[in-house]
Amino acid sequence: MSKPLMILIAGPFRSGTGDDPALLARNLARLEEVAWPIFRSGHVPMIGEWVALPVLRGAGGKTVADPIAKEVMYPTADRLLHHCDAVLRLPGESAGADQDVAIALSRGLDVYHRVEDIPGYRAA
Repeated sequence: MSKPLMILIAGPFRSGTGDDPALLARNLARLEEVAWPIFRSGHVPMIGEWVALPVLRGAGGKTVADPIAKEVMYPTADRLLHHCDAVLRLPGESAGADQDVAIALSRGLDVYHRVEDIPGYRAA
């Protein structure tokens, strides 16, 4: 491998939560579970919410249900995908993650569906 890949981790965040903070935190934790295996395999994990949530707060948003969130959440993932080399699509219904995959494919990026499929994967 010549250089580490930046891999966007895409999966459910808001889906099925009713915007309940505890359920949102649970979904973010699920996304973060694969950050270490990606890093351990020599790559840079990225989750859109790591960038979007502070931006949302800076824009005056208090929750992902605030109207300003529409101007931040999906656009952040789109912008990140200009810098990412691949997407890891985790299981679960998610319009946002599906949109991330569609953008990645339109830009010729690889899309993985299992962390074990990323180049250089190292088991624990």
